[in-house]
Amino acid sequence: MSETLPANNDHHLRAIEALYSGHHGWLYATLRKKLGNAMDAADLAQDTFTRILASQVTVIEQPRAYLSCVAKGILVNWYQRKALERAYLDALSHLPAPEVPSPESRFMVLETLHEIDAMLDALPPLVKRAFLLSQISGLKYDDIASQLGVSLITVKRYMKQAFVQCLLLVE
Repeated sequence: MSETLPANNDHHLRAIEALYSGHHGWLYATLRKKLGNAMDAADLAQDTFTRILASQVTVIEQPRAYLSCVAKGILVNWYQRKALERAYLDALSHLPAPEVPSPESRFMVLETLHEIDAMLDALPPLVKRAFLLSQISGLKYDDIASQLGVSLITVKRYMKQAFVQCLLLVE
């Protein structure tokens, strides 16, 4: 089944509406089966259609395959986000009670962690690795160069690229 989404915004909205009414139930059921959770499945199904609506895609040859592909990307991000949240909450569980941050502070830290994670994922793999080796493992640039098999000047370029991304995140 092929569905064409016209460039005209009114027609585009009607086509997305038809896509939604024709396939939302199927997508929701698929996600619910995969997640075992109706609320998360509903959220991710909505996120899938929101992303498609924003994309202004003009032709969908196979709607369910396309929905599956978009939903898979959203699901991967959701799993990464949940893993990051679990790791943070696990770290908090080891703190003495007086040092545990308030729910508001936890929310703000989690949002910041998600932003940092997204920024790191946007970096090329070697840049990300060099940055993490420096910032998390505390390696010196010479050691990073040896470990990555690149020159010292390349590590400095990588670090500059990563720090520029960090600064853009702050702004």
